Amino acid sequence: MDSFGVAPGIAAWGLMTGVAMVNSGMSTIEALLMSLIVYAGSSQLAAIPLLSAGAPMWVILATGFCVNLRFVVFSAHMRPYMMHLPLGQRLLTGYLTTDLSYVLFSNRFPKPGNDPAQRLAQQAYLAGNCGVNWVTWVGCSVLGVGLSSFIPTRWGLGFAGILALLGILCSLASSRLRLVSIGISGAAAVLAFALPFKLNILMAIMVTVFICLLLENTVWFRKEGA
Repeated sequence: MDSFGVAPGIAAWGLMTGVAMVNSGMSTIEALLMSLIVYAGSSQLAAIPLLSAGAPMWVILATGFCVNLRFVVFSAHMRPYMMHLPLGQRLLTGYLTTDLSYVLFSNRFPKPGNDPAQRLAQQAYLAGNCGVNWVTWVGCSVLGVGLSSFIPTRWGLGFAGILALLGILCSLASSRLRLVSIGISGAAAVLAFALPFKLNILMAIMVTVFICLLLENTVWFRKEGA
């Protein structure tokens, strides 16, 4: 499965998230429950300093909500692939799908399957990658919680997860419009970095979607079929 290629990055990221949770003052039980229930690395890392600082609950929830709003975009794109499934299976898929599994899936299957065999193949591919990601993330987060006294956060192993995302991103930069969207989203995220609650991520998504929708039907991009 393609997820095995990025599993080391996910493992390092999960390990450092487990360490960071305990070092922020959370109890072992709280850290373990957060690893098993939340399953959202970006939200966990955004919430940890707020929990440590004693921020109000609404601030923590709003931060996690804003950081994970990108999954609304993922969900809209995945809808044609999933609507034939029962509600329970769709909910489980939504919980297990991460940035990396979504990107790998959309890269492998640009269009939804037209017959039961194709749909089954797509579901199997997504389930396999989601399973690898979940086991890797949760397992290493739990390991990080257990080894929090021995692994200092200054090692910065979580950056390996960012490198994994960058590797996937570069592999998807296969058209003019995708290259432009990367540049726009990166610039927007940096320019809006001072916004609270990680709203720069949401701002980058909104700006990129809006501009790319305008550019999609221009002559330069239409020729390429981007």
